[in-house]
Amino acid sequence: MRLRLTALFLILLIPAAHAAPVPQQVDIPLSSGVLHAQLYKPEGEGPFPTVIALHGCGGLGGHSDPVLPRYRDWAERLLKAGNAVLLPDSYGSRELGPQCRIKESHVKARRERVADIAASRAWLVKQAWVARDRINLIGWANGASALLWAVRPQGASRDPGPDFRAAIAFYPDCRISAGLGWSARVPTLVLIGGNDDVSSPPACRQMVDGAHGRSALARIVVYPGAYHDFDRANTPLHTLAGSSDAAAPEHGHLGTDAEARAESQKEVAQWLAR
Repeated sequence: MRLRLTALFLILLIPAAHAAPVPQQVDIPLSSGVLHAQLYKPEGEGPFPTVIALHGCGGLGGHSDPVLPRYRDWAERLLKAGNAVLLPDSYGSRELGPQCRIKESHVKARRERVADIAASRAWLVKQAWVARDRINLIGWANGASALLWAVRPQGASRDPGPDFRAAIAFYPDCRISAGLGWSARVPTLVLIGGNDDVSSPPACRQMVDGAHGRSALARIVVYPGAYHDFDRANTPLHTLAGSSDAAAPEHGHLGTDAEARAESQKEVAQWLAR
């Protein structure tokens, strides 16, 4: 009996493992339909700095998980730093699957996804727990390309309230934006691997360099030797040639780069703390 009581006492002394945060689904009005989104919110009343996080062409969630591990990892990291995180589901809301290998997608980065960003912001500014002057954007691949369109001067909201505070784009496709003379109205950080053969590091460099002098602060960080998805945890480098994965691009390489992943986490924290 004494041994049992001792064991029970020791168990009570051991802190319980913290359960992973569970997102809440919220529905955001669109001009036609509803945008479903997953929300991670800190405890308390706020107001909290908030990040709108934009998924890539593979979509936000899977069959049994509303938020894929790669986005959940970032959401939990941002949440731990005191941010609320809103993840709009641009494809699932329109009953679409992954759009990576779709030649004529009905959800375009420069059109529907920009509308989703605007709707997300409009919904957030009405929430009492949101710090309206600290709403930020972060996106990956196709979501990052949508972000680049959303922060252009032409995309400014008619709402007189504060604009986005900052934006962070992971390995966007910069080729169209570079050719159009892109500029940003809010501070924008581009993060890309030097060996990214899905997106184009030279085009992103051209885009950012070309914006100097006629744009809000725009900065690019190129990680030597890193490939597409370098910030995605536990993903061995692999080629996409012949892949049947509908949630992955058609060509190029994907894979974690531990050093670039760690450095990008620092860059994101510093950019959002500006």
